[in-house]
Amino acid sequence: MILTKAQYEEIAQCLVSVPPTRQSLRKLKQRFPSSVHEHSNKWWLITQGKSQSQATLLSIFSQEYQKHIKRTHAKHHTPEAIESYYQRYLNGVGKNGAAPVLLELANEVDYAPSLMARIILERFLQGREQTPPSKSVINNMLRDPSQIPDGVLANQVYQCIVNDCCYGPLVDCIKHAIGYEHEVLLRDLLLKKNLSFLDEDQLRAKGYDKTPDFILQVPVAVEGHIIHWIESKASFGDECSHHAYLHGQFWSYWNRICSVPFHLLICTPS
Repeated sequence: MILTKAQYEEIAQCLVSVPPTRQSLRKLKQRFPSSVHEHSNKWWLITQGKSQSQATLLSIFSQEYQKHIKRTHAKHHTPEAIESYYQRYLNGVGKNGAAPVLLELANEVDYAPSLMARIILERFLQGREQTPPSKSVINNMLRDPSQIPDGVLANQVYQCIVNDCCYGPLVDCIKHAIGYEHEVLLRDLLLKKNLSFLDEDQLRAKGYDKTPDFILQVPVAVEGHIIHWIESKASFGDECSHHAYLHGQFWSYWNRICSVPFHLLICTPS
């Protein structure tokens, strides 16, 4: 099935009131079973536009929540909010250090767990060192909570990271791996179709600074359109992301290659 605009808007509206947790995602899958249909040959279904896997729902879920976080980010970073969150964290772990205090706090104030963990970690280190910690130090500790010089906080940060399905170092690694996987799948599909192409590495070697994933050396026709280059995005293509990609990437490809763009959207696997 094709996901219609009305179906997308229904899913997006439902996401407004749920936190970015894996528990919420499971509930959404139950509510929209037609959007999470599985098939043994998901690659064929995705490229042919015949069905949406559960990855479609996850991708929409992630994109809509990121929009919400951007709208509300500032209010969570005022000095008053940071101090309030930190004192609530200290009170919570003082009563029960094993309880998911930070995760529950993030869900209560409707903020991403990994971002809440970053706020508390920065505040903890600032109080310990009397100087703001560097961004690299924070990032390293979030990637490896065992580096945090407090066992209770390290466990709290770890709980936030593994339960956050929209933000954090774990999500970043998964997105990177999925993006690479789909580029490999696309390359294999082009080779299977005996199409001649240049990939990003070959294009950079030729001096291109901004490059699509593939330039077809011999253009092909798809549904009446001449295709010169392909950019693969392992995410759901809503209007907002299309607009961002057009201005951030596609128009520069158009200017350099002087060709009609073809944008291949591949939903993330679960």
